[in-house]
Amino acid sequence: MCALLVTIFGTVSATAVFWIYDVQAPLQALALGAVSMFALSMAVIYSAIEKFIYQKVRIIYKNIHRFKSTKERARDVHMGEDVMEKVRLDVMDWATEKVNEISLLKEQDTFRKEFIGNLAHELKTPVFNIQGYILTLLEGALEDPEHNRKFLMKAAKNVDRMAGLIDDLDVITKIEGGSLELDVTTFDLGHLVREVMDGLEPRATRANINVVFVEDGGRKIDVKGDAGKIEQVITNLVSNSLRYGMEKGTTQIRCYDMEEQVLVEVADDGLGISEEHLPRVFERFYRVDQSRSRNAGGSGLGLAIVKHIIEAHEQSISVRSTKGKGSTFSFTLLKA
Repeated sequence: MCALLVTIFGTVSATAVFWIYDVQAPLQALALGAVSMFALSMAVIYSAIEKFIYQKVRIIYKNIHRFKSTKERARDVHMGEDVMEKVRLDVMDWATEKVNEISLLKEQDTFRKEFIGNLAHELKTPVFNIQGYILTLLEGALEDPEHNRKFLMKAAKNVDRMAGLIDDLDVITKIEGGSLELDVTTFDLGHLVREVMDGLEPRATRANINVVFVEDGGRKIDVKGDAGKIEQVITNLVSNSLRYGMEKGTTQIRCYDMEEQVLVEVADDGLGISEEHLPRVFERFYRVDQSRSRNAGGSGLGLAIVKHIIEAHEQSISVRSTKGKGSTFSFTLLKA
């Protein structure tokens, strides 16, 4: 606009000069001179207004950028740039960022409420059991040699259950907080599997379930990882199969060579999991069968811990299952 006014001023001035020398039109030249002065004044006024508005918008832009991010300094803008567009874009970016932050805060609040509710529910069962056994002892069973040891053993079992839940909470908190470091070494996976089977043999005997390691000629299986954490993964998966397996059933541990990786499978022929539950089995405290799971004594955190440990190794874990036919949990490890 300013350039247009200057052009008009130049044209009018040139015409005025031409007409001033025309003795036949002195009044016209005088009028055109006045018009030229008016055009020049308008150009100056417009330029001043434009600079004033630009300075104010520039301040608005910098303030918005400051609200948007406290880490970076707002880049200066010049008269040739579309400062209003920059303001619009910054406002839109800032609004989108805040909407995302609000959504994240809502999700975290929902998770917090669910987590506290689930934790309270998990702790309630063993606490009430312990309370009941102790009250029974205080009411007279303590004097009965046949019953006092029985109730004390049951109370101790529930204390162990609570201790296991607290240990699992400690592990998953450290993993999710990034404070649990991996001690990566090369180890024989087959040897580790056999150690896990030996440790779980009494439990498998009580459940009347046969645990089998399907070995490929007994050859050594060297992998890279944190042996202690992988032992926890296999222990949790086999324990899970014993907890939900069918009596006189079988749990198989299988290893497959996948060139750069080793695929490990823990398969059972137990109850199985319905398709609608499969996407959520690795969630904290998620239970397919609420009543049976709590009676079986699980913490509801085992599979969540397994998933976190495998992902910390930058590997993957999955599950496939058919209701009434069993489940197979599969994860990969890097070959040594």
